[in-house]
Amino acid sequence: MASTAVQLLGFFLGLLGFVGTVVATLLPHWRSTAYVGSNIITTTSYMKGLWMECVWQSTGIYQCELYRSLLALPRDLQAARALMVLSCVTSVLASLVSVTGMKCTRFVRDSPIKSSLVLSGGICFLCAGLLCLVTVSWTTNDVIIDFYDPFLPSGMRCEIGLAVYLGYASACVSLTGGMVLCGSSSSDRSRRPLHVQRGRPLSPPPAFNHIYPPAPPYKPPEALKDNRAPSLCSLSSSGYRLNNYV
Repeated sequence: MASTAVQLLGFFLGLLGFVGTVVATLLPHWRSTAYVGSNIITTTSYMKGLWMECVWQSTGIYQCELYRSLLALPRDLQAARALMVLSCVTSVLASLVSVTGMKCTRFVRDSPIKSSLVLSGGICFLCAGLLCLVTVSWTTNDVIIDFYDPFLPSGMRCEIGLAVYLGYASACVSLTGGMVLCGSSSSDRSRRPLHVQRGRPLSPPPAFNHIYPPAPPYKPPEALKDNRAPSLCSLSSSGYRLNNYV
């Protein structure tokens, strides 16, 4: 029962990380306008994401425009797109595999591959979390480098957006869920008894009397009657012959 609860905990953590990764991928708040220098007071705020670029004005107007050309985008943005999409796909695969291998489901019940499926799902959640973590770390590094670039105008500097922080949180949750699933799988394997295949019992050796029949029982000669010596007929009839002693 405890192992089932641990598996459910790891699965829901991984699922929560997957939802956060999807939301972070779709949000345009990856980079936002930095209010530094002469750009402290402004009526317009710019936000850039993986799929669109948005403008917010002080009048309350919020406009977004999708990127029309994929090849015209910077290479770092293309790589971030690919990694985040791959992270989402890996999370979906991890969810399906984990559901199949969990103890509370009816799939492949009483099968030795259930713990292996849970382990595979945990590894997929770990990979999804690592992909998301690499993407947001890469974006954070680019934003910091551009922010401290002395040759870049203050109006073009950006800060880390909320979607990046959400990506960090989602990556940590996915990694935690993957580790919990892997730990539950290893504990199940350690508790499983070793099944020793017992051979068929050896048949008992054949009885000795089946090979060599027993000797006939010994019958002593009848007692002498009237204290007289037995005749030749009686000796030969009782199993003894006189030729054997002469």
